[in-house]
Amino acid sequence: MNTQTPPAVIDAPAPWTLLGRGYICMFRAPAALLDDERFVEPSLRGRRGASRFCYMMFVDYSDSPVGPYHELLFIPGTFPFEDGKRHLSISRIFVSSLDSVVNGQRNWGIPKAVAQFDVRYGENGLDCVSVSLDGKTFAEMDFVSWPISLPFTTAMLPNSWITLGQHLDGKSYVYQPSAKGWVRPGSLKRSKFDPTVFPDLAQATSLLTVGVSKFNMTFHESTIRPVAK
Repeated sequence: MNTQTPPAVIDAPAPWTLLGRGYICMFRAPAALLDDERFVEPSLRGRRGASRFCYMMFVDYSDSPVGPYHELLFIPGTFPFEDGKRHLSISRIFVSSLDSVVNGQRNWGIPKAVAQFDVRYGENGLDCVSVSLDGKTFAEMDFVSWPISLPFTTAMLPNSWITLGQHLDGKSYVYQPSAKGWVRPGSLKRSKFDPTVFPDLAQATSLLTVGVSKFNMTFHESTIRPVAK
């Protein structure tokens, strides 16, 4: 009988430096979508802040400690964490790399899962992204951005905007990425989601889309504590 040994996962502890491009979208969504228990860690359910603003990001990492990969994530709002503060928290996230999944969970408690990405830049004037599981597409997005680039750095932003928190496997992780690069005004022209796999943002109102044409980001080490009982 032939057996195959699964490939070893790269061990890539924090900090990470990553290069890439992507899109950031801001929405206003119904509370029922933001509080969908299928997409919130049990220890954080029912504890989201009152704001109905939420965020979706598509990221194309051209370089990272685990190699290039794609990413789609959703942030429903802020939650209380063991440092006594409220932080934005990623509740749903898919990446195209198992190495990214394992290390993202180890280093920052980010609940990553593997999916397949089809990314086509400049398709009929659009940047088209589709994401699937087991051959079934659950997310489709068509983005456009305009060639007016402005520099940005997270050093200009309040800490509360760039500090994130996660609960995973009984541990609380708080971390603060830093980044600099170039942004462009953009638009999410079309989107479609399978609500059983990813929050159905067709129910939400799109408020802002920014294209990030080039960035250099560092994911620093987390502060890790036991989740409060």
